[in-house]
Amino acid sequence: MKKTIILFGLLGLLSTGCQDDFLSVVPETSLSSATFFKSQADFQQAVNAAYVPLRQINNERAWVLEEMHSDNTYYARNILFGAVDNTENVADFAIPTANGVTANDNVLVIYRLYFQIVARTNQILALIDGVEFDAAVKSNLKGQALFLRSYAYFELARLFGKVPLHLTPVTNREEAALPLATTDQLYAQVEKDATEAGSLLPGKATQEAGRATSGAAKTVLANLYIVQKKWAQAETVLKDVMANGGYALVPDYANTVSTTTANKNNAESIFEVQYMEGAAGFNGNHIYRFIPAPITIAELAPITGTSNPQAISGENNNIPTPDLIAAYETGDKRKDLSIGYVTLSQSARENKVYPYIKKYAKTHSVHNNTGQNWPVYRYAEVILFMAEVLNEQGKTAEAAPFLNQIRTRAGLPATTAANQTAMREAIFKERRVELAFENKRWFDLVRTGRVKEIIGAYGARVKANPLDYYFPKGAVPPPNAFTVLDDYYPLPAVEAALTPHF
Repeated sequence: MKKTIILFGLLGLLSTGCQDDFLSVVPETSLSSATFFKSQADFQQAVNAAYVPLRQINNERAWVLEEMHSDNTYYARNILFGAVDNTENVADFAIPTANGVTANDNVLVIYRLYFQIVARTNQILALIDGVEFDAAVKSNLKGQALFLRSYAYFELARLFGKVPLHLTPVTNREEAALPLATTDQLYAQVEKDATEAGSLLPGKATQEAGRATSGAAKTVLANLYIVQKKWAQAETVLKDVMANGGYALVPDYANTVSTTTANKNNAESIFEVQYMEGAAGFNGNHIYRFIPAPITIAELAPITGTSNPQAISGENNNIPTPDLIAAYETGDKRKDLSIGYVTLSQSARENKVYPYIKKYAKTHSVHNNTGQNWPVYRYAEVILFMAEVLNEQGKTAEAAPFLNQIRTRAGLPATTAANQTAMREAIFKERRVELAFENKRWFDLVRTGRVKEIIGAYGARVKANPLDYYFPKGAVPPPNAFTVLDDYYPLPAVEAALTPHF
């Protein structure tokens, strides 16, 4: 474990390739790609390090850019605290943009973190075939690196549309400034990497818990095909995942996501980001970022169950919107399992009752330290994907049983959708409530071409009724709220200073 932790801090230095020139002397006491990547254990540690940015991405940034940047969640303004502009600009669809770039910190950090994954996996993939060690282990490690690179580029493509496409280690500043690849070029690489990863990786039954599997790689591939509207290709891949992945719906929706210490990588989990409660530095604190504030010790203690609850001031985010709450049908078990309510005695609002994301409010030991894993892909989504791809091919009757699997677990009757248009809308709505707070909503709006339609109407409701959206009396959204309804985020301005291509 110590070797792994040390490696996380050092891998950022591994930017130089092996030198064939015998006059180039590599210091043996300095860690570099020339001295490190020599054994199976070295590559195992390097692959471990490639997963690491996912913790920060999902704990701090993805929910801002992919969930709160939708009609699912909003921020709860605390006028005593002031404004968190970088986050509120995302929630308000008002990110300042000039010449295709922005200074928004959420955009910058997630961009850099995904490229950390790209850089680390490129280093692994450039060298792993040149080192002899156990063939099965090598295939597994190579598959994990390919999966992580495919997933990183899939997210970058969906967030930004165009980014540089790095497939080899960058050894100098000039190599870092690549032209922007098109969305189609990025998607072609995602397809290539995910396909190869799916053939190299073991299945869930034999893979170490928490690591990428063949089913995870194929799920990324199916998701890519769905974004591209390649319905028949997606169907083929999804059938493979269903037949060979070893996944199943858990009977109770409450158990679809982990607690902070148990139920991790369960039967429904296809891929989830691993956290560990405690002092080792692998913990998260999702619920503390999501709880509305200011909240007192007495108000917080029943939610977190910690031995040392502490009051939280400031302005928290990712608060379920009235729109999402209304999207749950009567009798839907998922509503009370996903959304709770808390009364904040110190709130400046007349209505001091706030909803919060109960889905991630799992009891734990120490304040601001949780070990709950973050769900990236669940088998429920594969089932909903299958319903969608069948319906889009005109097989509406075949799609219904898949949709109904999800509805039955939620305590709902079978769908009444009887034609392709009605079924399309039913699946779209079902994804919203089944996958609520799992960072899916923004991507669903984009890939279905409904950003301006849905967010335009949602923004009008927020501006017309700010009290309903957690604003204190007299407070209103900024004048530029809901004016930037683009499908892609602008690129980070700081990075633009390093390249002529932005």
